[in-house]
Amino acid sequence: MFSRPFFCARESLPLRAMSLPDQSRHFGSMPPAADRAAAALRSRSAAILAERALAHGGEERAVEQVAAAAHRAGSDPRLWQWTALLYRALDDRRSALDAFATATRLAPRDVRIAHGLAQCRYEAGLPSLDQFDAALALAPFDAGLLLGRAAALFSAGEAARACDGLASVLAQEPRWIDGQRELAHLLWLRGAGVDAFAPLRRSIAAQPAEPAKWQLLLELLLQAKRYDDVLREVRASRASIGDQPFVRASDLAARAESGSLPADAEAFSTPELASDPAMAVYHVRHLLRHGRVDRAARVIEPWLGRPQSASFYPYASLVWRLNGDPRRDWLDAQAGLVQQHDLSKALPLKRLAAFLRDRHHAGGPHLNQSVNGGTQTEGMLLARIDPEIEQLREEIRACVRRYIDALPPPDTRHPLLGSPRQARPRFAGSWSVRLRGGGHHSSHVHPAGWISSALYIDLPERAADEPAHSGWLAIGAPPAELGLNLPPTAMIEPQPGKLVLFPSTTWHGTMPFAAGERLTVAFDIAYPATP
Repeated sequence: MFSRPFFCARESLPLRAMSLPDQSRHFGSMPPAADRAAAALRSRSAAILAERALAHGGEERAVEQVAAAAHRAGSDPRLWQWTALLYRALDDRRSALDAFATATRLAPRDVRIAHGLAQCRYEAGLPSLDQFDAALALAPFDAGLLLGRAAALFSAGEAARACDGLASVLAQEPRWIDGQRELAHLLWLRGAGVDAFAPLRRSIAAQPAEPAKWQLLLELLLQAKRYDDVLREVRASRASIGDQPFVRASDLAARAESGSLPADAEAFSTPELASDPAMAVYHVRHLLRHGRVDRAARVIEPWLGRPQSASFYPYASLVWRLNGDPRRDWLDAQAGLVQQHDLSKALPLKRLAAFLRDRHHAGGPHLNQSVNGGTQTEGMLLARIDPEIEQLREEIRACVRRYIDALPPPDTRHPLLGSPRQARPRFAGSWSVRLRGGGHHSSHVHPAGWISSALYIDLPERAADEPAHSGWLAIGAPPAELGLNLPPTAMIEPQPGKLVLFPSTTWHGTMPFAAGERLTVAFDIAYPATP
């Protein structure tokens, strides 16, 4: 029902979902009926294998069989498309591009395949605008293609063209909510501030009876922490569309986060809000802000056994620490949960720093993120096929494997230790952060990841009069806005080439530094699929 409150340094924008192959269409010459039937059966079996692997894990086992079936069939573009999707899921964009190229040659007017080729080139860091335009010629108003083209333009340093293109489409179809969201997002990244929401506000003024637009505006203002603006828009939305559930939720969240909600407020306890995980997190934050630790514990406990538990374990850690509950040590303090790895000799740090600087096109940080005084790269950094990134990716993957192998024994109750460990580590998101003097990360967590990270690429010279822990990584400190009197549980000194790995549910942030530039790479490892 409702978007969750501030959590992440960067839950990287998810890879744009590409459509799965349409099994009802076939291409190529027509062999005799018996051979055609046998080939169709083999193709269908390979497609089922690929689809199951992509949905439930097991791409490593499936890709060899599906690729072999594609080679045997020769002219079946669907099998080449499945092969490409499997390679893509395994972070092997080179092989995925080869398979997409073959599928495109066999079915040049298939928009799903054309979209896959364009998207994969974008993810790999290759020029992709021609491919997006070719796909859009087949489906001019395909939402996924339009969003993908805007992202490709922005990553190529053409932010104005990206925004103008989305605005042009929205002029024709103002009810396209994903387009409204992406335009606001890109304008915010360009440094427009609250003016990033002006196109959406104008669209609402033209169509004030559209609930989806109001909901998006309230969501974006909450992410921007513009709580007074949220409350003003709540009043305006009630006048236009009535007291919708999302309006009540936005009102409550804004009052809670701004500190204007009374400590004993019972509004969170209504059935419609108590069952919503995002609102339950807002409730926990409100209770902790007012020192109601035992009440917060009662709200948290039922969620720890549910699929949404990763959003609640970080707050459980704070509650358990405040109450002296030994489960806090079980959750966060076991040996091996936080590890440091030295990649200074394995990576060409100066060349990598120069490469990363050229990829920082944004004018400011993302909405609802932890970066203060810096920028982040767009897209999935470690999906690129540049030599510098390919080397970086494999060194990181090897370190993650060593991290996993050195973890404490499996424990099905634990959010990190309860997952399978045999599969090849997969990236859920990856990006670079460039901080300027005074920049820092607010304390945050990554509930969409399994393992999170900080890899230091380039650091400024430290001034003689800087505080002792200037620029250091702080582990375990709660978000400052909660007002809890808890210091970090560990402080880690940054060094070029140092990779720090830790559970994604662990609070972490950085201390401000005085001057200069700091370049880092960060990523989340995805939860392994359950066999």
